[in-house]
Amino acid sequence: MLKTLKVTTSELVVGMFVSGLDRPWLETPFFTQGFVIESQDDIARLGKYCDYVYIDSLRGVRAGYDLNQDPVKRAAKPAQKPVLPLKKAEHERPRVPISKIFAGRELATYADDSAWEEEHPRAREALNTLVGDIDEIYSQVSAGDKLNVIKLRKSVDPIVDSISRNPDACVWVARLKQHDEYTYQHSLGASIWAVSVGRQLGLARHDLRSLSMGCMLMDVGKLRLAPELLRTDRTLNNEEMAELAGHVGHGLEILEDCGIMNQDVIDIVAHHHERYDGSGYPNSLHNDSIPPFARLAGIVDTYDAITSSRDYAPAIAPAEAIKLLYNSRDKEFQAELVEAFIQAVGIYPAGTLVELTSGEVGVVVAEYRTRRLRPKVMVLLDSRKNRLPRSRIIDLHEESANGSASSLGIKCSLEPEAYDIDLSAIPQ
Repeated sequence: MLKTLKVTTSELVVGMFVSGLDRPWLETPFFTQGFVIESQDDIARLGKYCDYVYIDSLRGVRAGYDLNQDPVKRAAKPAQKPVLPLKKAEHERPRVPISKIFAGRELATYADDSAWEEEHPRAREALNTLVGDIDEIYSQVSAGDKLNVIKLRKSVDPIVDSISRNPDACVWVARLKQHDEYTYQHSLGASIWAVSVGRQLGLARHDLRSLSMGCMLMDVGKLRLAPELLRTDRTLNNEEMAELAGHVGHGLEILEDCGIMNQDVIDIVAHHHERYDGSGYPNSLHNDSIPPFARLAGIVDTYDAITSSRDYAPAIAPAEAIKLLYNSRDKEFQAELVEAFIQAVGIYPAGTLVELTSGEVGVVVAEYRTRRLRPKVMVLLDSRKNRLPRSRIIDLHEESANGSASSLGIKCSLEPEAYDIDLSAIPQ
C-alpha cells in the first residue's frame, strides 16, 4: 500500500496529512514535522512557501493525479504515481532508531490520561511543593550541608506523574512561575522539558524520574561558585570561563557526598555540556561516547537557557530557539534527539507569547501538542497592543472548524517579555 505521495500544492485538499515539504521545515511556519490540513487557509499558506509537498496516504485522505477531475473526487481515488521519497542531503547520515539510542531500556507509548483542566490543579500543587523543597535543598547545599536526595526524589515524583498523565498543564504552570534565582528556575524548567521529551520517546517512569533528578541537579555545582561570577553581564575571560566550567566537578562532588549512585543522574551532571561534535567540555566527548541521557540533557539545558532571561542575554522566542536547535543537528546535538525534542515541545509551547493575525497578542494556554498550529490562546492585548480589561480565551482549532481560520491564526511567536507582559502576573 502506498504511503508517501508527492503532491503539488494546487492539488491539496482539506484532510490530507502533510508529512514532508520541498524545503526544510524550519524555513516555513509549518516546521512541526507533519500535520493535517484543516482548512483552505492551510493550503494557501503552504502554497506561499512550497511548490509541492509529501502527504501520508495512511494518515489522511489520498491524492490522485487526474488533473481534469475535481480535487475532492481525486482525493478519494488511489494514487497512480509511484512514491517519490524525500531527498536527503549528501552529508546526512542514516537515522538511528530511538530504540537503539536507548538500547536496553523499556520504551512504550504514552496516552493522555487526564484533560488539561483536570491536570492543571495537580500540576500547580506539585510545582509549588517542588519549588519550596528545592529552595530548602539548595540552601542547605550552599551552607555546606549534604544534598537531601530522599527529599528531592519525593519532590520530583509528583511532577513526573503529572507530566506522564498530560504534559500541557505542568509546562503551563512552570512557564508562569518565576523564581528570583535563575539557577533554581533554570533547573526546574530543564527538568520539566526533559521529562516531557522522555515521555515523547517512551521512556519508562523510573527513567523519567532519573531525567528529572539529573536536570534538577546538573547545575548544583554552581552553588559553590562566587555569585558575582554567575551574575556578570560581561564576557568572561579564560580564567573565569575555566572557573565556571568547574561547576561540573563541584556537582559530581556534591552527588558523591550525598551518596547518589544512579548512573543516569551522574551522567547528566558530568556530561550535559559535552557536544555531539566534540566541541563541549569537560572531556570533549563526541557522538555515542556521550551517554544518551546527557545528550538529551544538553538539548533541554540549551533550550531552557536561551528562552529565559539571563543577566548577560535576553530571552528569545521559543520558535527562534527551535530553529537554532534544528540548525545544530549533528553538530552540537544528535539529530534524532533534536527532532524528538521538537515533537515533544512544539513551536508554541504553553506560556508562549504570540501575535495573532488580527494583531492581538496573547499567551498559549493549552493543548499545544495536539494542536500545534492552532492551540488555545489567552488574549491579553487588543490589535493596537492596548491591555484588555479582561483576558479572553480563543480556541484557534474551533475557529478553524467554524470556517473563520482564514481571518485568525498565529502570525508569530514573541520574546517572553514583549510589550512588557509579565507572565508571572497571569493567574496560574
